[in-house]
This record gives sequence, C-alpha cells and structure tokens, in this order.
Amino acid sequence: MKDYLFPVYLTTAFLIIFITAIFADINTGIVMFMFSISPAAVIWMVYKVLTADVEVNDTFEDKWYQDM
Repeated sequence: MKDYLFPVYLTTAFLIIFITAIFADINTGIVMFMFSISPAAVIWMVYKVLTADVEVNDTFEDKWYQDM
C-alpha cells in the first residue's frame, strides 16, 4: 500500500468509529477524548498527503474533466 494512503484510511476509520460512538451513547469521556485527538489525526493525514512523492504526468488541459 502507498504510504500516503494509510493515514487516509486510518483517519476515515477513526471518524466512522467516532460517529458510531456518539450514536451508540458510549461513555462521554471516551467521546470527548476522541474529539480532542481528532485534529491531530486530520493534521497528520493532511501532512502525509501533501508531502507524498507523487508525480503527475497529465496536465490540466489534457484531462481537466477526468473522464478517460
């Protein structure tokens, strides 16, 4: 797996677990802890995606609509 996709999958899973915990009436302390560390997960994900070494060969004029 590409190393920049792991944070995306982990942060998405964290979000799904967080929303499920809210609707399942899990302990408020756990939900508040998850809420407090969620910005760190999002910042980590954004940093890994933005610093990924991905080379794009297509230009905007060639594939501006991404239908191919």
